[in-house]
Amino acid sequence: MPLTNYQQTLTLQLKVIVIGGGAAGFFGAIACAENHPHTQVTLLEAGRQPLTKVLISGGGRCNVTHACFDPAALVQNYPRGGKALRGAFTRFQSQDTVDWFANRGVQLKTEPDGRMFPITDNSETIIECLIHAAAKAGVKIRTNAPVASVSVVSCQLSVVSDRSTDSRLPTPDSPKFEVELKSGEVLECDRLLLATGSNVAGYRMARSLGHQIEPPVPSLFTFNILDKSLRELAGVSVNPVHLRLLTDSKTKLEQTGALLITHWGLSGPAVLKLSAWGARALHDCHYQAKLVVNWLPELDRETLRSQILSVKTAQPKKAIASYRGVNVLPHRLWQYLVVRAEIAPEERWAGISNKEIERLMQEIAQAEYLIQGKGVFKEEFVTCGGVNLKEVDFKTMQSRLVPGLYFAGEILDIDGVTGGFNFQSAWTTAWLAGQAMGSDQ
Repeated sequence: MPLTNYQQTLTLQLKVIVIGGGAAGFFGAIACAENHPHTQVTLLEAGRQPLTKVLISGGGRCNVTHACFDPAALVQNYPRGGKALRGAFTRFQSQDTVDWFANRGVQLKTEPDGRMFPITDNSETIIECLIHAAAKAGVKIRTNAPVASVSVVSCQLSVVSDRSTDSRLPTPDSPKFEVELKSGEVLECDRLLLATGSNVAGYRMARSLGHQIEPPVPSLFTFNILDKSLRELAGVSVNPVHLRLLTDSKTKLEQTGALLITHWGLSGPAVLKLSAWGARALHDCHYQAKLVVNWLPELDRETLRSQILSVKTAQPKKAIASYRGVNVLPHRLWQYLVVRAEIAPEERWAGISNKEIERLMQEIAQAEYLIQGKGVFKEEFVTCGGVNLKEVDFKTMQSRLVPGLYFAGEILDIDGVTGGFNFQSAWTTAWLAGQAMGSDQ
């Protein structure tokens, strides 16, 4: 249906400011400018270069999304925000992201674990695509433009009836925002999108506009284990293992997947996922907790016992440390577990006692380690916490408290596990915000 004269006038006058030059900020600005070409969209980035987090993500390859195309399954990868994203993913999900980039000349590939990267294996490909799309859509990008404060300068929402559609439309007296830059310059806009990631300045802006901020704490990190012998196994990986986290939290925290031993303790997908689901519980206990590891979750206890006894019978003269009772375990890890079970490395299989077998099985199936601090995961920088989700309409990403204010990306209390899920929530929330910002409300 053609726009009425009033709607055309309103749209031409509509000014949108996006604060934050990351993935969500760019995607929201592009979505708004492409779908509402008469809207004036300005993107403000505090630093000299936009999209810096995209550049270093995925080890410089940019894990754009995950090959999970069922919204119901997709939301299972978000420790916080999954419920709110359920409807959002029915409108824009991973397949839509793949199509969006493909339509702009960027093909993605899927790796065996479901992660999706540009076929170039270079994050610059994604950055160039976003910058080109923004320029083509007419988005004005301003770098070195840190924001000092934002404020609502008009809270009077007036509406008129458009006789041709009998709908209620906002008049030019709708709420407006003032964005003051640290340089002293003041910009005015009709719609404001906060896409500042986990930057404390973004939280401060949201709070100044009346929003509640769930306390931000780290998510996606590795575990420091002060076990010198374990850390000497750095580089050894096992897949799968089963991990169980014991904290004061009543929530059952466990994960199964690949584990990597490092110079500081434990890492790998299973650890990172467990850190995400246990982010708040671990923060509350100051990252001092007990971790229970089953190195062979695919074997039940009786099968494990049977394998060990069969080796004892078949190879009685072999040294326990040099001849593994379970071949699927890496040899260095097996030797470590034997010593940890207080079995002399030179002891022969013929001489192993029932008590020693029980201790060895305990170390294989239910070993306990003390987490004493957290490390970092260099490929992801994810924070748990942000704008309270109850205060946001997830159909449009508009604030339920301040008309004309929108949110997208990590500023929200949403975080996913590793594998492209955090980028996907950024693309989705930004796309929804961009669609809505240029529309009549």
